[in-house]
Amino acid sequence: MKHQPANPTVPDASDLRIAVVTSRYYEEVTAALRTGATKAFTECGGDPERLLHLESPGTWELPVLCSALLRTPDSFDAVVAIGCVIAGETSHDRYINSGVSDALARLAVRTSTPVAFGVLTCSSMEQALARAGGDVGNKGRESMLAAIDAAATIRSLDRPEATT
Repeated sequence: MKHQPANPTVPDASDLRIAVVTSRYYEEVTAALRTGATKAFTECGGDPERLLHLESPGTWELPVLCSALLRTPDSFDAVVAIGCVIAGETSHDRYINSGVSDALARLAVRTSTPVAFGVLTCSSMEQALARAGGDVGNKGRESMLAAIDAAATIRSLDRPEATT
């Protein structure tokens, strides 16, 4: 099977239903990531009515909320998980980062639904802000673009013209 996107730089979200789950912890950062994800969805032709926003108390809770969304009757083509974990004086951040990333990856594989990792794992608030619309771009936007592209690829696998 071959898959060649019609336009590899602008994935098509026009018929996709996507959920964005955003941690409230470090809200200054996560709100900017959510905004980047939302703008990317609409710039790719996504209908704002087909984009669900859900808040999470923190990053640790992202996997269970994403999982609950993917069990709903009108499930989603993709989910974007947005959070921010900043290293502190202890190793707590490493446990959160490892647990969340592992759980989100397992969820995506188990459900065959893209679960984009929009979780910043930074050493400082300055690094986080640089990745939430600052000098390093917006990782929320990048996560949404990856989710759209992956969802479109999965859909194309179900179409007869995708196989050769």
